[in-house]
Amino acid sequence: MKIAIIGGGAAGMMAAWQASLNSELEVYLFEKNQKLGAKVLISGGGRCNVTTGNNDLKKTLKNYPRGAKFLRFAMHEFPPEKVYDFFEDAGVKLKTEEDLRVFPVSNDGSEIVGVFEDLKNKANVKIMFGSNVVEIAKNQDQFVLTNHKGESMEFDKVIITTGGQAYAHTGSSGTGYMLAAKLGHSITELGPSLSSFVIDQHLGEELSGLSHIDVHFKSKLSDGSKIEFAGPIIWTHRGVSGPAVFAVSSLLAFEKLTKDAPHHVYLDLLPNIKLMELETQIFERVAQNPKKNLGNLFGGIIPRRLLNVLADKSDLNLEQNANEVSHKKLRKLVSLIKSYEIKIIGRGKGDEFVTAGGINLKEVDHKTMQSKICEGLYFAGEVLDIDGFTGGYNLQASWATGYIAGNSCLKNE
Repeated sequence: MKIAIIGGGAAGMMAAWQASLNSELEVYLFEKNQKLGAKVLISGGGRCNVTTGNNDLKKTLKNYPRGAKFLRFAMHEFPPEKVYDFFEDAGVKLKTEEDLRVFPVSNDGSEIVGVFEDLKNKANVKIMFGSNVVEIAKNQDQFVLTNHKGESMEFDKVIITTGGQAYAHTGSSGTGYMLAAKLGHSITELGPSLSSFVIDQHLGEELSGLSHIDVHFKSKLSDGSKIEFAGPIIWTHRGVSGPAVFAVSSLLAFEKLTKDAPHHVYLDLLPNIKLMELETQIFERVAQNPKKNLGNLFGGIIPRRLLNVLADKSDLNLEQNANEVSHKKLRKLVSLIKSYEIKIIGRGKGDEFVTAGGINLKEVDHKTMQSKICEGLYFAGEVLDIDGFTGGYNLQASWATGYIAGNSCLKNE
């Protein structure tokens, strides 16, 4: 039996690895690049955030804004701890950092991809580098694959693992959507996820490089539903970035972010203290230090650069003595700290690393990854309507679904 796997990214490599365990199967892995795992190699800044150290599946699945329910079976069969063991058993030493991201000890993503280099040495595996599959046709029980050169081959089963359409230079150009659609599948709306934000305020010079360990985001989607998220951010010369921003961007994947129609987000810059408690704390400082320069009164509460920006919006003169400032203006400042509005007008170019949307999950069997529409056709990885927050969750989903798809072919030869 001949199996074709289209796409040599995380899901494709794992699917090929699992399918190759049956030496009687002929496994063909089609990769348009001249090397495997191009996107894996650049993930995590080249360090490769291979999975998450969060081994509580219920908590782990909460990190997928789309596809969590569908993923339950695959994540149970091949959870983060098994992914961890898989690579360690293959000779790659891993480490779990404080934020539960898992990386190779070497901080070199090529070690992860290197595990799958052994596929080249397996007698029943053929890696077709530089081969871009442009068409799949179903001819009774056979699939006919045609590449960009017009060359065709027949296969008994096909696994599409072409990724999304983020970072096209790695090969993730959205080809899989077209191939699936021609075989009868529907594709959900597609959008960019895990991006930074461009905001309309010109705060670059004042705040660029300033980071916060914990900021609480609140917003409302165009359909009226509310979203909230908390975590680290960093101000950039054009807007905001960081883990919490990436997560929020996935929740706003299908929102239109333009100068003419900006998206309003409210930041609680001190989420661990209630508004009234913060107000009381500041008023007490004023009472205890009436002659102290107002700008120095906030030491230890918020960074001076941020205070300068908020003071301008509160019409406060930070050079005044504390007792010369009205309580009304101080309350306005406190209100800004607890609910600072930013207007998002765009996404950071080149930052999108994951595609939100993909193959409609209603058309795929979650226990096998086989199509419910076209027998013998399977899917795995980002080509599906699955995406997660930053922190190793997207690679984990690719490993898990690739594992299931490869095993399903293995069991149904």
